Amino acid sequence: MSIDIQTAARVAKLARIRVEDEALPALAQEFSNILDFIEQLNEVDVEGVEPMVSVTPMRLKRRADGVTDGSMQDKILANAPDAREGFFAVPKVVE
Repeated sequence: MSIDIQTAARVAKLARIRVEDEALPALAQEFSNILDFIEQLNEVDVEGVEPMVSVTPMRLKRRADGVTDGSMQDKILANAPDAREGFFAVPKVVE
């Protein structure tokens, strides 16, 4: 699939990327190369191939779901620029 210069300019505008006029032919060629590669990938037979999260077979590490850092309210609020009555105090943002 071939991308023309006008299409490349429109894509750049939609992506809010400023591209100089002299760089548009190279950008159009890059887009064409990307689409050609995608078409090449679509030709690969993946029937029966299981989806995977990694190229090496491994199981995700699991941990017990339990509270580990409770009862630290004073230590946490000590880092706050403004804390009142046991909570973070923030400026009002609505009128």
